[in-house]
Amino acid sequence: MNHKIHENVKIGEGAKIGDYVIIGVPPKGKKDGELKTVIGKGATIRSHTVIYAGNVIGDNFQTGHGAMVRENNKIGNDVSIGTNAVVERDSSIGDGVRLHSNVFVPEYTNISKGAWVGPNVVFTNARHPLCRKVKECMKGAVVGAGAKIGANSTILPSIKIGENALIGAGSVVTKDVPAGMVAFGNPAKVTKKVSELTCSSGKSDRPY
Repeated sequence: MNHKIHENVKIGEGAKIGDYVIIGVPPKGKKDGELKTVIGKGATIRSHTVIYAGNVIGDNFQTGHGAMVRENNKIGNDVSIGTNAVVERDSSIGDGVRLHSNVFVPEYTNISKGAWVGPNVVFTNARHPLCRKVKECMKGAVVGAGAKIGANSTILPSIKIGENALIGAGSVVTKDVPAGMVAFGNPAKVTKKVSELTCSSGKSDRPY
């Protein structure tokens, strides 16, 4: 067996666990098994993934290679976390969310069901890094259901991205984006409704 499962870890039936996976790592200040870790049925956890203790994860969970999930997150059903993506502690990820490779999700981030996050997207939560009281005002982003965030975008602390909104690739989001709207650029600006977009390939009436 080339993986390690710590104490007080419950994994549902049908799980596929790759080589060098570690599940149930106790965070600093906690003993092995002190925090319960739950992963639902049908998980596919690929090699070199590390999942800390205290996570509650739903059915059909998938990771790419080398994913990192820190402690005390609530993760729904049918969630995919890509290769080398990092989810820090105390965040919430809804059903059907897809985080692509190299995504960074810091503490206190809330990503609602069906959201799609492209590769190399970085969420932030610290308004003033290195401030002596930085931890007192940390606040992660809130991403609405069905929102889509393009590759290489950066989302500033406490930003709210509404349901079904679309963030263009490479954007720096410094202000809230209303539901159903398109925003892109640095800084990102709202330009139109998602419903106004057309399919550039001509293969469908609307791309979303």
